[in-house]
Amino acid sequence: MAGHTRWVFGLWLIVLIALGSMAPAVFSNLAGAGWQANGSDSVAARELAQQHFGGNASSAVQVVVHSDTDKVDSPAVQHVLTEATALFQQDQRFAAVIAPQPGMTISPDGHTGILIAGANANPDDMVKAVTDIKGQLTALSGNGIEVYPTGASALWSDFNKANHDAMLKAEMFSWPVTLAIMVLAFGSLVAAGLPLLLTLAGLVASAGGLVLLNSLTPISVWAMNFAMMFALALGIDYALFMVSRFRAALASSGDPRRAVAETMDTAGKAVALSGLTVLVSLSAVLIVPAPAVRTMAVGIMLAVAFVLAATLTLLPAALGKLGSKVNAGSLPYAKRQQARSPLFAKWGELLYRHPWPFAVGSLAILIALSIPVLSLKVAMPSIQVVPGDAPVRQGYELVQKQLGEGAPGALQIITHAGEAEATAQAAARTPGIAMVTPPQNPTDGSGYAMLQAIPSVDPSSGEMRTIVDDLRAAVPSGTLVGGAPAENLDLQQALNDYLPAVIGIILALGFVLLLVALQAPLIALLGTVVSLLSTGAAFGVAKLIFQDGHGSGLLGFTPQGFLDGWGPVFFFAMIFAIAMDYTVFLLATAKEHYEKTGDPQIAKVDGLAHSGRVILAAAAVMVAVFFTFALAQPLPPKEMGIILGVAVLLDAVLIRLVLLPVLLRLTGHAAWWSPAWLRRVLPKISFSH
Repeated sequence: MAGHTRWVFGLWLIVLIALGSMAPAVFSNLAGAGWQANGSDSVAARELAQQHFGGNASSAVQVVVHSDTDKVDSPAVQHVLTEATALFQQDQRFAAVIAPQPGMTISPDGHTGILIAGANANPDDMVKAVTDIKGQLTALSGNGIEVYPTGASALWSDFNKANHDAMLKAEMFSWPVTLAIMVLAFGSLVAAGLPLLLTLAGLVASAGGLVLLNSLTPISVWAMNFAMMFALALGIDYALFMVSRFRAALASSGDPRRAVAETMDTAGKAVALSGLTVLVSLSAVLIVPAPAVRTMAVGIMLAVAFVLAATLTLLPAALGKLGSKVNAGSLPYAKRQQARSPLFAKWGELLYRHPWPFAVGSLAILIALSIPVLSLKVAMPSIQVVPGDAPVRQGYELVQKQLGEGAPGALQIITHAGEAEATAQAAARTPGIAMVTPPQNPTDGSGYAMLQAIPSVDPSSGEMRTIVDDLRAAVPSGTLVGGAPAENLDLQQALNDYLPAVIGIILALGFVLLLVALQAPLIALLGTVVSLLSTGAAFGVAKLIFQDGHGSGLLGFTPQGFLDGWGPVFFFAMIFAIAMDYTVFLLATAKEHYEKTGDPQIAKVDGLAHSGRVILAAAAVMVAVFFTFALAQPLPPKEMGIILGVAVLLDAVLIRLVLLPVLLRLTGHAAWWSPAWLRRVLPKISFSH
């Protein structure tokens, strides 16, 4: 790379221009829905409702029209309903429009009505359709009449918008904080700027890549949000490790090309293996049959792949070209910095002399913080995750007030026409069902019938699981129960069912990769197992904050009484990926010194002395990036920021800089031992240059 800088820069310029031209369209192109369990009864019910009942499925749009003075049948309200109907009829993504019906979608006092516009497109396109039309619908408000688009599609539209705005604000805030930490860590403006430029290249390329990928299969808009955050955090991690090693190699050899070669042969290998570990950890999430969850993982994997490619090609070329100029703009203290940190060397020696107090102390803290996980509750997010002034929430709360607690979460029952009466009677007898509407005939004579069952509780209530299960057990065989609440419950069930498999795959693949990298089964096993401690502790803290509400006033949110449902599956993969990132950095450096000396004490102390400052600086950057998301108003980015920030903080400070070095001390030569048959099987990887 350092010998062919023109080719490297030229090819990256072509890639960035090609993909960068598509990058600005990333947020408008990506999908807005996908929060469903493929193959579930609720998804099958939605598809039948859309196909045979004029699009009156869970993805249909409900427009709540309310007036304190006029009733729904008054000329003023009817005029607004007519204008709303005309707006829907101009857009082919909407199917049949159903006017407010007495006894069903008109409130008992007659002052609130719900107009339903059927779905004539897939759920992703319906979210985009609502986004396009909701401004015109709310503009119909006036003269004492209020108009609010609501329903699942409108919820995802407002939800994604609020989260996107929050993520962008957090990103803008985190960049200057990150740069300040980088300058302190590197002590040089040029060296500090390199990781940010590298990350920017990876981000632009991944944004364009997601737009291309979206043309083949719908990609959730959340994919880019997570990709932005992960690319910034990991890109800086990798560059920090590489640039630190390059500066040390340059100081000893004075030859930029030789310094690049040494950097790639040591830190480059560690970064490649770390990136592979991250990709493998996230790939385990792909087994979950939920499009939004899968594509979020794909988005992060794409960003990591581009950042990794830039780290292993663009960065060495830039370092080779810069040479000693990498230290340009150095701060006074930086000129005294050494590659081998005396401070971390002393810390390593202290841990070597007194391993047990530090091991017991760090384990006690991590286990104490992990205990609350045993009573962690998860559920899909409630209406509270969108801001209080969002039209979808105002409409939702108005429907509850006028038509009952469960009115916004009607359950849709699809059955055969001959069993409609028996189904209606069974549904009406089910505890927790307040009302069942008369059977609706299909628009195409298909032989199906659809009923709406209105629950007596809030759609996000914990009682909904029992109600839906009882309803499914009561109705005739072959009858499908769907609707937005059922879709949420089916998705949550799928996430719960696949969680053990995801954890098992991640742990197994993480161990195999560490084994290949380190050629030492004991330390590979210990490095994998201790990563569970920071994960458990982070979720324990999340339970105390988001479920129990400790600190909610300080962080500015109302606790839902549970953690958002995708958290355990998705955040586990992300936390484990980051934890293994630091594990590889520390253990690869220790292995390098063990290969040189054969002395486990030198390996352990010098491993910390050469990687401790990098791990601490990288963790500081990650914690700063993640904690900026804790400032967001919507709950999901707040959850993500705090869980990931706490995990990185605990992992770097208590595990990588305390517990793992102590384990190296206690295991001695055994940490690096490998049986002869295993050495013959594994590819030969060495970290010493």
